[in-house]
Amino acid sequence: MKIPRRLAVSCRRTPARAAWLDRLPQTLRVLQRRWALTLGAPFDNEEVSCAWVAPAALPDGTSAVLKVGMPHMEGRHEIHGLRFWAGDPTVRLLDGDEDLGAMLLERCEPGTALRALPEREQDLVISRLLRRLWRSPWSPYPFRHLSILTDYWRDETLVDVDRWPDSGLVREGLRLFRELATSAPAEVLLATDLHAGNILRSQREPWLVIDPKPFVGDPAYDATQHLFNCDARLRLDPDGLIHRLADLLELDEERIRLWTFARAAAEPRDDWRNEDLLAIARKLAP
Repeated sequence: MKIPRRLAVSCRRTPARAAWLDRLPQTLRVLQRRWALTLGAPFDNEEVSCAWVAPAALPDGTSAVLKVGMPHMEGRHEIHGLRFWAGDPTVRLLDGDEDLGAMLLERCEPGTALRALPEREQDLVISRLLRRLWRSPWSPYPFRHLSILTDYWRDETLVDVDRWPDSGLVREGLRLFRELATSAPAEVLLATDLHAGNILRSQREPWLVIDPKPFVGDPAYDATQHLFNCDARLRLDPDGLIHRLADLLELDEERIRLWTFARAAAEPRDDWRNEDLLAIARKLAP
């Protein structure tokens, strides 16, 4: 069984993920029998780091995708999110197993990623999709609040205090994580990881969202993932790019700017010497 390179690297980081990877062959056999699937070779590209994902064919010949997610704090409620959005504007969930983290998904054809378009065109597509995604979930719902994610990041960053390149910037970012997550004027269900690699060309709609990591919270946060995936533009003119996205999303520009600063300054990372993030944080510092 082939394991994509980036997924293998991710699974080496914790014992729980390594154990999940050891169980994966048996898990795939169970799912193949249950859903009578014919599986192809797994996708192996820069986007595949948190799940084993492969094309599949159903008994009637319908094309689908099988996705089995590794243990991952941010992606815990992906199945619930896909059920909530019900294909508008995400891929449809055909079937799922929450215990196994397994999803049988609609296949996007031709499946070209939005990354193929120039970034200014990406801005337009992503802003339209985000505004469709942002809805209040029904109550009671399983989704966690965005503050759970930012507190989790805060704890990871505090462990690395000896490696911080600029203590003042990091501490201000940590303060804003808590303040912004609990002061939103409105709260909706967020995708949290929506960027041009997680949007695919399809036949049912021009573009569909894949790989949401749902949390409930401030929509201004959801603008930041695309910003960080436009790293050259963000380094060159962070205020101009933030202004453009805030205008497209009809959101408070200052909240997007503060979220972007907080992530650049204080989000946990393997390399605290990353000069690009440090430069962005310094340009946007309150």
